Amino acid sequence: MHFSARLAAATAAGALISSLPLTAPGAFAATPSPGTAPAVTAAASAPSGVSAKGAYIYDASKGKKLWGRATTTKRPIGSMTKVMTALVVIRAGHLDRTVTIKKSYVDHVKNNDASSAYLKAGDKVTVRQLLTAMMLPSGCDAAYALADVYGPGQTKFIAKMNKTAKSLGMTSTYFRTADGLPTSSHKEGYSTPSNVIKLAKKAMASSTFRSVVAAKTYKLSKTSHHHAYTWTNTNLLLGSYSGTIGIKTGHTDGAGYCLLFAAKRGGRTIYGLVLNSTTTDPNRRFKDAAKMLDWAYGTKSAARLRLQSVRPGPQTD
Repeated sequence: MHFSARLAAATAAGALISSLPLTAPGAFAATPSPGTAPAVTAAASAPSGVSAKGAYIYDASKGKKLWGRATTTKRPIGSMTKVMTALVVIRAGHLDRTVTIKKSYVDHVKNNDASSAYLKAGDKVTVRQLLTAMMLPSGCDAAYALADVYGPGQTKFIAKMNKTAKSLGMTSTYFRTADGLPTSSHKEGYSTPSNVIKLAKKAMASSTFRSVVAAKTYKLSKTSHHHAYTWTNTNLLLGSYSGTIGIKTGHTDGAGYCLLFAAKRGGRTIYGLVLNSTTTDPNRRFKDAAKMLDWAYGTKSAARLRLQSVRPGPQTD
């Protein structure tokens, strides 16, 4: 298949987010008119400045939706598909089994200009390591390997993904690939903001999954069985927005730049999602997410959010 040229690098390192969300619900007016009592401002009904076409923010501590945009509209979700791939694998178990990396896994990435964990053919790694290789650098080679082993084969694995989606009540979701890439006929899987939040809650209930997506980097030393690897998380909120605990970026030409995110502050856990924040700026999704979290928590952390420079984005990051 043919993909568009990679996008130009986004904002330089250290660039500050220029716009802030509205004050959280329940705030008071700062400067009342002379001679009058302080008036209570109307609660902000939505976070301001969020550019995403689809969005959802959910308070897990209260079990309620806080805000959303086009929450039932079906859209491609790119590499957020890998959250379902990970969930299917984790549920199947045998995470310490060894997998030999095949040339076809490596070729899959090369042939599709896809995000990669840069796995080497012939290396022997565990399923746990492949989960990290898939979730941190968004390795489509790792996703392809896991689907091949746990299907067995891509077709059977994708059927398991869709069966799991149905069991979770994700009635407006359909997966076509294990990594979120379009098929050879350029068709993409799809979901909705409300459905993806259901998936996030289920995946984050797994301690194995949580430990993977919370890591900023992971280093695997060279052994007689495999090369050395260093995998860096594509979720730039980690270490940048206080309280972030996961979970996954996503991008294809059709999906735009997306982010499924979670944060925990003071015992209060918030899940959020932005779909197609833009098709041109890889950092916009992180800014949207910070605005949404600030609105939910009643903070101004977005003003201190600093993002690394982002290299041109491949398919499904």
